[in-house]
Amino acid sequence: MCMPPVKVYSTKACPYCRLVKAFLEKHGIEYKDIDVGADKEAAREMVRISGQYSVPVTVADEQIIVGFDTARLIALFGTKQADETYDVLIAGAGPGGLTAAVYTARKLLKTIVVTENIGGQALESWAIENYMGYRMVSGEALMQKFEEQAKQLQIHVELDRIQNITKEGDEFVVKTASEQTFRALSLIICTGRKPKWLGLPEEPKYLGHGLSVCATCDAPLYREKDVAVVGGGNSAVTTAIELGSIARSVHLIVRSQCRADATYMKILENKGNITMHLGYEVTALQGNGYLSGITIKNRETGAEENIAVHGVFLEIGQRPNTDFLAGFLQTDANGEIPVDCNCHTSIDGVFAAGDVTTIKGKQIIIAAGEGAKAALEVHEYLVKRK
Repeated sequence: MCMPPVKVYSTKACPYCRLVKAFLEKHGIEYKDIDVGADKEAAREMVRISGQYSVPVTVADEQIIVGFDTARLIALFGTKQADETYDVLIAGAGPGGLTAAVYTARKLLKTIVVTENIGGQALESWAIENYMGYRMVSGEALMQKFEEQAKQLQIHVELDRIQNITKEGDEFVVKTASEQTFRALSLIICTGRKPKWLGLPEEPKYLGHGLSVCATCDAPLYREKDVAVVGGGNSAVTTAIELGSIARSVHLIVRSQCRADATYMKILENKGNITMHLGYEVTALQGNGYLSGITIKNRETGAEENIAVHGVFLEIGQRPNTDFLAGFLQTDANGEIPVDCNCHTSIDGVFAAGDVTTIKGKQIIIAAGEGAKAALEVHEYLVKRK
């Protein structure tokens, strides 16, 4: 079948852009890659075509796909997988999921990884300074190393979104957004966390129209513009620092206290175009189709202030990505999966690792270690079954 010419509007550091291109390459689809971070005219063309200030945007004839939309990509370009049963299905390909996959593959277990992205939220870290073996490395570069190791073992990775899981006899049945079905004798859940939202009614309206939850992806589109970053942790402060290098001005909106490391705070203080609003919260988003400003309120005095900005980047934390487990697996009041010291969950044969679990430390190195533990437990579980 001859497919129409495909264009992918992307930025160099965008992990989701890389996933779109990897998906197209996997399915043998030729495409033209257009870097809108470097080409202002191409950026304007992308906005005109899609209405989006967010990448990736994929255009195929009359079809426009915004983001890494697995269901639409598979519907347009993909092929269904053959019905077969795997020893283990791993949900998620962040540090925990990829490590688990390497360990199960080395144990000669038939392994499939089903994931919306490769790298998880680690991809969005500008700089990682506490992972052993690296003085400093970006999240994208570190996850590329993880991915390369997994590829060497020829692990089957399916880019798709899991919708629900059931059990039929001895098999777990996993159904996806693109209506694929996968069967496995065991599961490892490593789906990590997803961004929290402000809870404002206007958020859906401005997502991709000035509101972003991925600075790594969208920051290049706001060169020499006025932006705001919301949050007070390491992610928010490092995002503000990086944006301070390309944007005209950056407003850092911190609800209570800054919790960032002293090293980052020192760098922040030396950035002349970053203004910190301590003790403020965002109460409204303003604009006419595209974001043009925000309203912030002093939490102590109640005084409100309007700030003109072209973009807002949310860095207010994450919540567990466990919605698809409703009615199948036990989660706690926070949505996290309770596990014992060996990654066992409430269901025999189902294991979990990384930031999606109740394990306290939400760190890349801990997630990787937990992924290895979960894989070894799966191997033992399957050996005992046989």
